[in-house]
Amino acid sequence: MRRIYFLVPTIETTHKIVKELQTEGIEDRHIHILAKRDTPLEGLPEAGVSIKTDFLPAVERGLALGGTTGLLAGLVGLRFAGFAIAGGPLLGIIMAGATIGSLMGGLAGMNSGNSRLKQFEDAIEQGQLLMLVDIPKERIDAISQLISKHHPTVQFEGIEPLLPPSY
Repeated sequence: MRRIYFLVPTIETTHKIVKELQTEGIEDRHIHILAKRDTPLEGLPEAGVSIKTDFLPAVERGLALGGTTGLLAGLVGLRFAGFAIAGGPLLGIIMAGATIGSLMGGLAGMNSGNSRLKQFEDAIEQGQLLMLVDIPKERIDAISQLISKHHPTVQFEGIEPLLPPSY
């Protein structure tokens, strides 16, 4: 799956595009709309917290950093305790470090906006809507051409490299 970005000038155009995407078989859970704070989205699929914030990348960084810290702490503990305690406690310390790191990273990420969306802040504040659509790689050209053909005022803003699989 890849995420494509469009800047849409009006809410009416956004409604039309969402209906076209639904006709093309794209589910609402793969469509995300970001708008100015007071804009009523009336039935449009609004972007969730994981889109608006850096929550997931922060959790991943915290998991890696916490796990690494746990490994180092466990190895230091083994050095001073001797090798009698072996791998069980070491694994427990690694898991505890990874858990604490992911929790702390997630909390930090919840408080910061999505760094990938910063380039669109001015356009959103001016009243445009940002549409993010998650589609299979092979459908990118067809969907972007469909939207550009039917709605010439919509600006195609690029493709996000990779998304984890959604279930």
